[in-house]
Amino acid sequence: MKGDRGIGPGAAGGGKGSRVGLESPGDASGAGGRGSPGVLACLLVLALLSGAAGEAPAFQEAPALHEQVEKGELPPLRERLPEPPRKLELSALAQKTGRYGGDLRLLMSRAKDVRLMVVYGYARLVGYNARFRLVPDILESIENKGNRIFTLRLRKGHKWSDGAPFTSEDFRYFWEDIANNHELSPLGLDPALLVGGKPPRFEVLDEVTVRYSWDAPNPYFVTALAGTHPLYIYAPSHFLRSFHARYATDRAALERKAKKKGQRSWASLHNRLDSPYKNRVPRAPTLQPWINTTRGPSERFVFVRNPYFHRVDDKGNQLPYIDRVVMSITDSKLIPAKTGAGESDLQARGLKFSDYTFLKQNERRNHYQVNLWQTTKGAHVALFPNLNVNDPVWRAVLRDVRFRRALSMAIDRHEINQVIFQGFAREGNNTVNEKSPLFSSELKTKWASFDLEKANRLLDAIGLVKRNEDHIRLLPDGRPMEMVIETAGESTEESDILELIHDTLLKAGIETFTKPLQREVFRNRIFAGETLVSVWGGLENGVPGPQTSPQELAPTSQQQLQWPRWGQYFQDKGTQGRRPTCLPPRSSSTCTKDGSSRDPARSRRRSGAGCSRSMPIRSTRSV
Repeated sequence: MKGDRGIGPGAAGGGKGSRVGLESPGDASGAGGRGSPGVLACLLVLALLSGAAGEAPAFQEAPALHEQVEKGELPPLRERLPEPPRKLELSALAQKTGRYGGDLRLLMSRAKDVRLMVVYGYARLVGYNARFRLVPDILESIENKGNRIFTLRLRKGHKWSDGAPFTSEDFRYFWEDIANNHELSPLGLDPALLVGGKPPRFEVLDEVTVRYSWDAPNPYFVTALAGTHPLYIYAPSHFLRSFHARYATDRAALERKAKKKGQRSWASLHNRLDSPYKNRVPRAPTLQPWINTTRGPSERFVFVRNPYFHRVDDKGNQLPYIDRVVMSITDSKLIPAKTGAGESDLQARGLKFSDYTFLKQNERRNHYQVNLWQTTKGAHVALFPNLNVNDPVWRAVLRDVRFRRALSMAIDRHEINQVIFQGFAREGNNTVNEKSPLFSSELKTKWASFDLEKANRLLDAIGLVKRNEDHIRLLPDGRPMEMVIETAGESTEESDILELIHDTLLKAGIETFTKPLQREVFRNRIFAGETLVSVWGGLENGVPGPQTSPQELAPTSQQQLQWPRWGQYFQDKGTQGRRPTCLPPRSSSTCTKDGSSRDPARSRRRSGAGCSRSMPIRSTRSV
């Protein structure tokens, strides 16, 4: 398996006090990525990604770098910036110029959350601006001919964080030596690089220009590059080449080096070092605004500024403003208390709406500001019936769309909103929200109104009419309809919601039990088919556009909790998982052989999923 290539932005800082961000139980705005975590975090960045490079002002660097420049340890700023640098028009967005210096303290619950610095920094070949339009970022320009031929031009003089040139050689190295090397990429190319199963033609035109050409349109290529978990099509060749068998003068010595570092082969070592999203290799060359300096596992990770970062503000100040980001790892249950005590400068992770009152009470005393951030998920809390569950009787029941519709109508979202969210939530389905051009008010509310009479009629129509002495419906094999709903055990909010759901489903003859688990156990049980129903957030990208891939609505990943084995089959190209049992699509334009839609706008509006249009997932949308 190849590497995971698969305020905290480059323009953050400058304000007094700390900032606490709670996910707002309201509408959403933002742009999502490839099933990536942390779309909310991306919002902290997107508002600053606007404007293109114009006439260069006199450039200024962070005072923290002056001494290194004077000692000759760093070249002057003019030699560190590309030509042209990416200029952010802060004044056009009514934002003030920041002040250099200081640390930004963050609290996270797991060491692997260092990857969120790649989300917060949001340096991408192309990225979304404040109006959610794709614009060049790392790239100087991108030319698109009919969604088939993409010509990417880099910024001249752009450098990696260690000062090495960032050129077309880094794209060639990735294409030839990583993506098309069977030892490093045994599963082949990322699906975003395939159209009808065929790869693109890759060309190096010159030192700063590369081209990708497909025979048929690939409308999702650019959006994949801009995601929170982006498609990586380049790698630091100067850093990785010495760990690649193709360039080793003594392969046996390379294999010994891999074993010494605890890896089973040179390919394993290369893949571990080639992990730009996981962000786990200290001082590895990066194009992000901050560089990880700490080897995990650790309880404290320190990120320092990238002296070669390619962005400047509209006054010519090289970004980022903040010198260091210090990420402390703590128990997730302690994050609200530590935040309220003033131990974090910017906090969005680990906070729930139920923490709002406590945080507001301590706002003045500990000199921070509490904001309600708008989220971009399709739902804050969603139920995911597992259509790949091992139990054959339950599997048949869950795959009947009438059962899922009955479940949805037997949930009183209004009660959940009033009791848990004090009326601040938006009630409805797990679907795209109002800020998306693909929003459908019909899909938001269809089968989502609390109606026990209709729910019971649907359950009767399925044939689930027999009940036991406790009035619980019986499954076709005579077992009582007792539905275990599993959670990651990280939020009492979910448990409180499930208590309310239990009371209304009981009136439909379905008894539910909540089963909290540790997150890894929670996911592994779902993947193994042991879980009946799980709870998680809704669509990762709740504000898709017409060019957004509809892959979240089709079985494309094992991480999709409603059909993990079908998703694994697509993800691993049929080597693992199970082939989806699809009903015929409505027309040939709605479901292609590889599971992608030829009409993304129509696919996004549908509440079903890719070629499984008869099996939409109905869930609570508590935010």
